[in-house]
Amino acid sequence: MMMMGLHFMKEVPFKDVYVHALVRDEDGKKMSKSTGNVIDPITVIEKYGTDAFRFTLAAFAAQGRDVKMSEKRVDGYRHFVNKLWNAARFSLMHIDEDVELPDLDRLSLSDKWILSSLNRTANTVAKALDAYRFNDAAGTLYQFVWHEFCDWYLEMIKPTLYGNRGSDIKKSTVNVLWYVLRETLIMLHPFIPFITEEIWHQLPGTEGSVMKAVFPVDGSGDASRFSDDGAESEMKVITEIISGIRNIRGEMGLSPTLSFDVTLQTKDEGKAKILQQHQDIILNLAKLNSFSVRRQVKRPKGAATAVIGSTTIFASLEGIIDFAKEAARFEKEIGKLTHELVGLSNKLNNEDFLKKAPAHVVEGVKEKHTILVEKEQKLRTNLSRIKEAQE
Repeated sequence: MMMMGLHFMKEVPFKDVYVHALVRDEDGKKMSKSTGNVIDPITVIEKYGTDAFRFTLAAFAAQGRDVKMSEKRVDGYRHFVNKLWNAARFSLMHIDEDVELPDLDRLSLSDKWILSSLNRTANTVAKALDAYRFNDAAGTLYQFVWHEFCDWYLEMIKPTLYGNRGSDIKKSTVNVLWYVLRETLIMLHPFIPFITEEIWHQLPGTEGSVMKAVFPVDGSGDASRFSDDGAESEMKVITEIISGIRNIRGEMGLSPTLSFDVTLQTKDEGKAKILQQHQDIILNLAKLNSFSVRRQVKRPKGAATAVIGSTTIFASLEGIIDFAKEAARFEKEIGKLTHELVGLSNKLNNEDFLKKAPAHVVEGVKEKHTILVEKEQKLRTNLSRIKEAQE
């Protein structure tokens, strides 16, 4: 290619060469037709889609490390592509033709946070791409799209989007939603070109192909003016508390739709002010009846607790769950797991089994043992929470 370029074009056709790692099967073995472990890219593409396959290869293209390819991983990133598609469909339901760049003077905390996060993501992705660290760029985009944009921001703004259509607040939020989706499509396009191009042509305020759009990095676009460390710091305080409340809900086996009361104890005045100012976000995303912040709290009867830094969460569950019944249920499950773990441990301590059993069987037993140990530890933690709440 170099010689042909010099001969016919009279110039060097390229100056950089990227040599990717060896692609192996899911067990780390080199693919071979005789072994029968070859993964046909065309078959995978037909089953999971080209975008999912491309993103998988990029996500695992770590420099100096071979790629262990399996259909399970491609299927996992197909879910990511579907997540983006569904997020875009939801967004397009609310975005009108009359959209414009976000106005800094009209932004809510949620809007400031997602714009600042977008700017940070764009800079990280640009640096990774310039250094040919495609896996780092893909991982950063995955985190931003799945968790920050879809799991947090879209849920935060639903009350605004479904509110009064003529309000200035809603208009401002719609502009932010449009802008973030637009810039996200630009960043994702090198990795998943087909779905991003499709969404791009459905998004108002766009023209031509997404591949010709300006990348949203400092110095080449509008993203840099939205950097806001303060908004990101405040949102971190809020999301940590919401995650803590959700953990209590999960550990207690409570339905996601079941509401209860929460009281926070913190002596950090700055943190308390942030939580009080934005308690609407916490009430909405944590699905609470009420929420309050105090410097000193006497632990309510029947309350489950969680500690986040210098803040203690008290979730009032008296009358909501039967503590004795839940404790008995956890103890029964722990008993079953303990019995099963004894059997697995006996196998793993048996020299004959380790020598005579096929490697994949031994590996399967080890993996199952690890999973059950983690599950038992989680159940014991949940049981201790139940007993603590009974006191």
